[in-house]
Amino acid sequence: MIKSVRIDFVSDIVCPWCIIGFKNLESALLTLSDSLKAEIYWHPFELNPMMKQEGQNLREHIAEKYGTPFDASLAARQTITELGHDLGFKFNFTDDMRIYNTRKAHQLLLWAQSKNLQFELEMALFQAYFTHNKDISNPQVLLKIADSLELERKLCERILEDESWAEAVSSTEHQWIEAGINAVPAMIIDKKHLLSGAQPSQVLVESLIDITDL
Repeated sequence: MIKSVRIDFVSDIVCPWCIIGFKNLESALLTLSDSLKAEIYWHPFELNPMMKQEGQNLREHIAEKYGTPFDASLAARQTITELGHDLGFKFNFTDDMRIYNTRKAHQLLLWAQSKNLQFELEMALFQAYFTHNKDISNPQVLLKIADSLELERKLCERILEDESWAEAVSSTEHQWIEAGINAVPAMIIDKKHLLSGAQPSQVLVESLIDITDL
């Protein structure tokens, strides 16, 4: 008998550890596919909700926010790139890479859940940002990505312009903060068990076995 599990995945599109964490989760679920089936729901968590529209050089941002020296930042990029390669995801860090405001992208993601295309959009956004260095705060970039998934363009335009969707993103994030989430990625299993950070696949396998009594 195959058991079912709900996984709420809280993340931000400009967080490299979020896509690494998800790829590790994907690998863990593949390992357990004969006994466990997961329903995954994506939720917004903006790391930089006050980021200006033009964004900021990524290396400068990391230095300012975390005090990370240049050499350490370079080493971290190399580690992330290698981890991504092993997991089948391409990171393409450049010296002029920028970090952007992700509010509008999260607006589309919230709406895409009702179209059963949230996962596809999430993956497309991670790839657009980390692989192709696209400005994912730009509505035209977001609309082009939506077009590639055959989402209705005029409706997507309204979602991006509608302040109520922006407020929905903010409200959802506030709920997670009140629930104790202060960093991403965060995985909540069956609304009870929190797994924080980009944990290795084998750790996730063991955690899921323990949580679901497989």
